[in-house]
Amino acid sequence: MSESREAIFSRIRGALQPLHDRAPYPEYPDNVATLAGAGAAADLWTAFKVRTQLVNGLAFDNVAALVDWLREKKHLRGYCDPALWAEIGGSFGDDFHVERVFDRSQIDTYQFGITHAAGALAETGSVILKDATTASRLAALAPWVHIAVLKREQIFPDVAAAVRSLGSDPNVIWCTGPSKTADVEGILIQGVHGPGVQITVLA
Repeated sequence: MSESREAIFSRIRGALQPLHDRAPYPEYPDNVATLAGAGAAADLWTAFKVRTQLVNGLAFDNVAALVDWLREKKHLRGYCDPALWAEIGGSFGDDFHVERVFDRSQIDTYQFGITHAAGALAETGSVILKDATTASRLAALAPWVHIAVLKREQIFPDVAAAVRSLGSDPNVIWCTGPSKTADVEGILIQGVHGPGVQITVLA
């Protein structure tokens, strides 16, 4: 019996090992997944803002505008990636309480989480999150408001360009607006399986 058990677990362990020879990504024409009628955007950030607003996302041109929105909504307690805080922390006033270590025991007290965006798609209004650039994956998922900090040069024009940048990160998420789900009656509900508000800010 023990030999059979060990044989089964040995096969499971072997199946979970990374592949030695990974298959290359398939080749396909760049326009295979291009949004019909989208056209080439003169300014990718402007195009992204329009698209993300169409899927109920928010986008701010700078951190000061973000801080004003958070203050207006009384979202004063949250988490920020420590690497980002050095860059944007000066815009937050003394009325904010922003932690740089995500404490799982205090998860219900965080009103917002600020993390790095690995990129964005102008074509769809999606934000790209990767494990390699996210200090805390939970900080992008658990708080009601998730804020992705983006640089202009990280914006891709379309899906094909974004796919070419995937790299080898084992966990890549494309977030298109806030979390959404619907039941059999077709009633759309936001914020059930993730953030109820998805914000992107240029920094």
